[in-house]
Amino acid sequence: MTPSAKDFAAPSAELMLPAAVVDAKPIPFDELHLDPAIAEGVRDRGFATTTPVQSAVFPIVASDRDLIASAETGSGKTAAYLLPVLDRLLKPPRDPAGAPRTRRPRVLVLGPTRELVVQIEDDLQGFIYHTGLTSAAVYGGTPMPPQSQALEAGVDVIVATPGRLLDHLRSGIPGFEQIDTLILDEADRMLDMGFWPDVRRIVAGLPPGPRSEQSGRQTLLFSATIPDCVLKPLSELARDPAYVQIGRRGKPADGISHAVERMPASRKTAWLTSFLGKAAGSVLVFVNTKRGAERLARALSSAGIKAAALHADRSQALRLAAVGGFRSGRYRVLVATDVAARGLDIDGIKYVVNFEVPFNRDTYVHRVGRTARLDATGSALTLAAPAELQAVKALQSSIDLQLR
Repeated sequence: MTPSAKDFAAPSAELMLPAAVVDAKPIPFDELHLDPAIAEGVRDRGFATTTPVQSAVFPIVASDRDLIASAETGSGKTAAYLLPVLDRLLKPPRDPAGAPRTRRPRVLVLGPTRELVVQIEDDLQGFIYHTGLTSAAVYGGTPMPPQSQALEAGVDVIVATPGRLLDHLRSGIPGFEQIDTLILDEADRMLDMGFWPDVRRIVAGLPPGPRSEQSGRQTLLFSATIPDCVLKPLSELARDPAYVQIGRRGKPADGISHAVERMPASRKTAWLTSFLGKAAGSVLVFVNTKRGAERLARALSSAGIKAAALHADRSQALRLAAVGGFRSGRYRVLVATDVAARGLDIDGIKYVVNFEVPFNRDTYVHRVGRTARLDATGSALTLAAPAELQAVKALQSSIDLQLR
């Protein structure tokens, strides 16, 4: 299916995020006065100053207010929500009776894909390494018993995909009566993938918000883009939320250069093979179908280019091996469907290649956002067959890009 112009329509003005923060200056992490154990984890990861989204979000989270935040991919939004929440976990429990707490989850982070959950858990483990806090990652494609054992033993933070978490809830794991912080990362993707009914079921079993009420809950909703169709469902989960928007709504990061190469579909594989023979660095290639990902990865491998495929039909072990191999340099090229457009956080990706034009404007933004992360620079190349040129023109118009 070829994308049409309506798929790239720009968002309407009526539902633009109100009172958005558009410019928050970086500050040294030392000025945040994080718990010393958290601060040590931050230093271990080489963080010295906050990104704009982190500067904007920290005081809002600390004030116990609900939040809806939109920031460009690669802006540091995972640390923006994890660090202030973890810092709060290390403070004495707000229990007027002073009764000791049984260890039960207090923070629940939901993400739409296994890859994003694994990435969040990896960041989380780095931040809590010196703290004594515990966490569990819960996602499909792996056996349930080890996850069940971790949940039954009790952890402070759960990072989960909605479907697998519901499986555990149905099996009777301990309740979430002490959850006081709910975080949804890439909430628009959860809506797109049909997970919203599962999210609603999970939320229905949590203490009510806002957190300032006794047994209340703080809800933090994060995404790289917040289309109008997503804003209303998000607003239903949050109560009187603050709104933060860093950068341009639904626009790629400034450090990305964009180019289109026009060619027949039959020439794309040969062109990409030639390009990879000249270009240096790691390359992430996006295709629109799982079969296309397998076919292209095989063709590149046959040409002597170390490449791996990443898509939803691969087992979890193979998906982790593909991502790990790409991150370590074992594979120079990762050929992926849009399962990798969210949550794939790998430093140093020089090029993102759209082997096929993406189906809509938000998909383009998320794909190309895998490069130029955290103020770096990168290039996005789109290979367009004649039948795809109309979609390219619509994309160019909708996000005001000068595609050459």
